[in-house]
Amino acid sequence: MSKFIPVIKQALAFVVIIVAVLISPNLLASGLLSPKESQLLPLTIKHHHVDVLIEDGFATTVVEQEFYNPNATELEALYSFPIPDKAVVGEFSYWINGQQVIAEAVEKNRAKEIYQQQKSQGQSAAVAEKNEHYDFRIRVFPVPSLDTVKIRLVYLQGQLLDHGVGHYVYPLEEGGVDEQAKAFWHRENTVESGFSFNVRVKSGYPIDAMYLPSHPEAHLSNPNGESLGIWQAKLSNSANLESEQDKTPLQLNKDISVYWRLAEGLPARLDMVAYRNTEQSNRGTVKLTFTPGDDLSAITQGRDWVFILDKSGSMDGKYASLLDGVKRGLSRLPKSDRFKIVLFDNNAYALSSSFETATPANVKNAINSVNQHQPSGGTNLYAALEKGLKGLNTDRPTGVVLVTDGEANVGVTERARFLDLIRQQDVRLFTFIMGNGANKPLLVPMTEISNGFAVNISNSDDMYGHIANVSSKLSHLAFQNIKVDVDGTDIKDIVISPTSRLYRGEQLTLMGHYFSSGISNITLTATINGVEKTYKTQVELPEESPEFPELERLWAFSNIEKLAREADYLGETRTETEQAMIDIALEYGLLTDYTSLLVVEEQVFEQLGIERSNLKRVNLERQQRANRENSNADSTRADSQDPMFSSPAPTHSGGGGSLNYLVLFALFGLSISRLRKFRR
Repeated sequence: MSKFIPVIKQALAFVVIIVAVLISPNLLASGLLSPKESQLLPLTIKHHHVDVLIEDGFATTVVEQEFYNPNATELEALYSFPIPDKAVVGEFSYWINGQQVIAEAVEKNRAKEIYQQQKSQGQSAAVAEKNEHYDFRIRVFPVPSLDTVKIRLVYLQGQLLDHGVGHYVYPLEEGGVDEQAKAFWHRENTVESGFSFNVRVKSGYPIDAMYLPSHPEAHLSNPNGESLGIWQAKLSNSANLESEQDKTPLQLNKDISVYWRLAEGLPARLDMVAYRNTEQSNRGTVKLTFTPGDDLSAITQGRDWVFILDKSGSMDGKYASLLDGVKRGLSRLPKSDRFKIVLFDNNAYALSSSFETATPANVKNAINSVNQHQPSGGTNLYAALEKGLKGLNTDRPTGVVLVTDGEANVGVTERARFLDLIRQQDVRLFTFIMGNGANKPLLVPMTEISNGFAVNISNSDDMYGHIANVSSKLSHLAFQNIKVDVDGTDIKDIVISPTSRLYRGEQLTLMGHYFSSGISNITLTATINGVEKTYKTQVELPEESPEFPELERLWAFSNIEKLAREADYLGETRTETEQAMIDIALEYGLLTDYTSLLVVEEQVFEQLGIERSNLKRVNLERQQRANRENSNADSTRADSQDPMFSSPAPTHSGGGGSLNYLVLFALFGLSISRLRKFRR
């Protein structure tokens, strides 16, 4: 695939317009589930409170909810929560007799059996489990008659910057792809008494601004001064729980999307965060974050494009806008490029027998062809990919753009078949994943195998922010064949992401273990357009660093993802690596495909021989997080004395970027007056 060079920015206009018009606000929200045929009143959500702390390259989200049972009999609560992107749950709690009980990680089938046993005996229990790639599902028993119960869920996410812009999404919208479940369950997603969402961003680098595109009513502030890199945003029921006219409860049916932008002129750099507490273990955990310099040249070469667009039933109501996007996007392709369009529902439809040059006449004919189709049916993604990949010219670089908001449910659905299909072709796949319901476990590995990239799009996102980031990537060369070597004090059990390529504006992370303090020599090598470049520096691994115990869970989750990727790449079934993933999840107290988080009464934990190791881990994380909560935002840069990169970090306003400073603020919805307000 070395011959392929990412697309020039003119071609991006097509992709961007298509993605921008696919946003739909009419999705189900997360919430309590009740059988639709039940004669009982559904449980209600009394309170929903969210606190988010984003610091030093990762985010911690704490969710607390109270459920109310309006019936004269005790009931079971089933709660559904969309799976956030790359989130790992390590803390789940349920209050029993007014006392908080913290869950332990247990193999999934065993946890389900224990929960059902406790429920049948009338004993209090709760379990949180992963429902494939759809959502986290939490079961709680009992919810007493005319009374409330309380749960707490805490999850971690690696939080990376792109072109100096940070992005966080609190997901509330369900994907809505499970038609059988939708037909059976009633979903209660309103909050009757109280809702709050507080996010605090701490950065060792100055923050220029924060922006919540779908929630302009949020209160924004930088209470400790902009130079310290601390900003926060708050939403609460006082602002939007009840309308002044009808006093209706708040509907939690819209994701909360948060952006923040670092100051201009920051250097390319290597940052380091470490955790080591020798009183507990000699093993430390380190996270290195590489922000390369602006060494990637802009490109101008023409190429072939295959646009594969979802027209299944879930696209109903969006198809007219799709047609307009096709028309405007195709008209912006350079004449040196060629294109082919494939639409798909239950079947796949190629709108031409071969590639066509991007002339006005060909574009007009393509639009007329697209006009003949309307959204309907299921999602035969395999047939669409197979048809789109036929007849490629091996002498021309080819890019495939896939836009979908669902999952493969017609025809071939086995992931191995999809991966084999992509491996056989010398193409880059660029996937735009819409909403919270698409099949990421299928779409992301396909994209990674082709050395393309996948973009997750929330319906509440600022689409122009994604446009700015993707435009820069597709109009510049990429780092390929990335390798990181460590010499001196060893770092073991290394996990690197992304694994093989890095596009302009992206960051690279390395996580691993170390067993002694000292100097490590770090060497990063990568090829740019076939030419190898080398970057070097030194970091000092600390003897003691007790502030970030969460790094252990983040490493464990990254390692589980690595094992899954390796199984996909080698064509292995998940069962061949399943036990290794289970062992890691149990050791680090994680909710995964194979493990659940179980709450029972304390004496039951003892009777079942379940060690309270996650209880100890949670208490340690809470203590350290409280210590960090109100501390200063200190720099984590590790190469200040021996800079790894000579060029500045890429941004949208300099160093060959496609957008200038004022345009970027316009893209993020910030007027000059708001900018002045932020700086006061």
